[in-house]
Amino acid sequence: MPELTREQLENRMIALHRASIELVQDTSLESLLKRIATVACEQAGARYAALGVNNDKGVLEKFIPIGLTEADREKMNHLPVGRGLLGELTRTKKSIRLSNLHADPRSSGYPKSHPAMTSFLGVPIYIGDKNLGQIYLTDKIGDDEFSEDDQILIEMMAAYAAVAISNARMYSGLIQNEKVITRRNENLALLNELASTMATSSDQNEILEKALNQLMDYLRLEVGEIFLMEEDRRSLKLALHRGDMVERIWRNRTFNLGEGYIGVTAKDGQPRLLDLPIENDNLELDEAITERNFRQLAILPLLGRQGTLGVMCVGTSHPQPLDELEMQFLATISSWLGTSIENMQLNLQGRRLAILEERERIGMDLHDGIIQSIYAVGLTLEHARLLLNEDKDAARHRIEQSIVDLNSAIRDIRSYILDLRPRQLHDESLMNGIQRLANELRANTLLEIALQGPTDGFLNLEQGNALALFHICQEALANIAKHARARSVQITLWKTPQRALLEVSDDGRGFDFENQQMNIGHGLANMQTRARNVGGDVELTSETGVGTTILAWVPYGNNDQTNS
Repeated sequence: MPELTREQLENRMIALHRASIELVQDTSLESLLKRIATVACEQAGARYAALGVNNDKGVLEKFIPIGLTEADREKMNHLPVGRGLLGELTRTKKSIRLSNLHADPRSSGYPKSHPAMTSFLGVPIYIGDKNLGQIYLTDKIGDDEFSEDDQILIEMMAAYAAVAISNARMYSGLIQNEKVITRRNENLALLNELASTMATSSDQNEILEKALNQLMDYLRLEVGEIFLMEEDRRSLKLALHRGDMVERIWRNRTFNLGEGYIGVTAKDGQPRLLDLPIENDNLELDEAITERNFRQLAILPLLGRQGTLGVMCVGTSHPQPLDELEMQFLATISSWLGTSIENMQLNLQGRRLAILEERERIGMDLHDGIIQSIYAVGLTLEHARLLLNEDKDAARHRIEQSIVDLNSAIRDIRSYILDLRPRQLHDESLMNGIQRLANELRANTLLEIALQGPTDGFLNLEQGNALALFHICQEALANIAKHARARSVQITLWKTPQRALLEVSDDGRGFDFENQQMNIGHGLANMQTRARNVGGDVELTSETGVGTTILAWVPYGNNDQTNS
């Protein structure tokens, strides 16, 4: 084997240097790998060359051959897969140079119809301790074997190749990361648009329509549908369809829970990606989906905190399938929509509950206010009827008073019609209002009524709290007039730094509180509700033959002190 002259060696080094510069400047991994194999073949004077590339686990992943014709490749059933000498180079850092590769015990032969080869030079490509691949050279042109100078040259080239491959992979990773970041920024922009839509609209149909339209435009989807859970939570019904290519995706417009892809997705809450056509399972799909060559359907549950609220289905006929990031984005959007639907449903339930509570409040106000006033008028008229034969002047006075009270009740009803809020304490303090109640009851019954309270009239008591005590007193006096058969009533008001208190006691027949606790009536429940609504409470005690006492309190002064 003749040694290279100094001039030949310098020429080869210059050529290697130029080739190495080109290698490190090539950022395309595919073209770089082919260039490495080609340069190695030229520099070593080999008839055949190949570059093996390992994956992250050190296993041969790619094999790029140089020197094989298309006819040679067609004859072989497969390219080498990294056994024998090729496999040995993946496990060692040392080069292998042989005059006859068949004579080496590590050789495992060729694939079927592989061209015959004799001399061999293999050099591993390392960066640090990581094996990136191998350079294979066979059949030295003009000689029986590769020289030591060839080996040194290719080892130097392998070092350059290691840097070039590492750089190309890093560059490819950066490009991929930039694409991911760009896509995520676009995703965030769409999410921001959807969030703006959800924040500015309370109409469920508008939100679903805008969200589906924006999503389809962004991902280039040709069709989309949303099915929503019915109130019975046993079935789903088509709520929205978008896309002009087909009129519908599925033959059915309703699905029972667990029925078909829509029902199963709603039941198990798992997203699905279907590649079309579906073998032996196209009965659910509308015929137009197959006729228009749709390639994929993504089916995603609309999930809320309480479970599935619906299912979104989108389809594409684009040759490029939906990737993992796009499926993750679809899942995010479907979760947003599920939460939005749930919030709107909760808001609707809240409005319905508010209506029911308002009805209950109106019922209590009517019961404690107008109804009690009319009942008092009835008592006055009943008393007037009894006086007609004994004292006509007194009877006439009672009737005139009844007319005044009825006119007052009419004004109260008009007040309800105008703003549904009676104004029993509009221009008077709590003490003055309760004094008026006592005077009305005294005038309409034979009861002796005593009232005691602070001289300032609870001037600093909040209006809502004062109104609660006023209605509680009104209800208590009405119950005494209707049920107690009492001779006298004691009304006492007082205050502490934290509470304003009202006590109404009578000397009537009383009752067994333990036995009749469940049958006390609507009045006590109203009193308790009024007190508790403002942070207070009501206590009732009664004894058969002795009488009944109602004690009510509401916060007075600083609420923080009250709560403590």
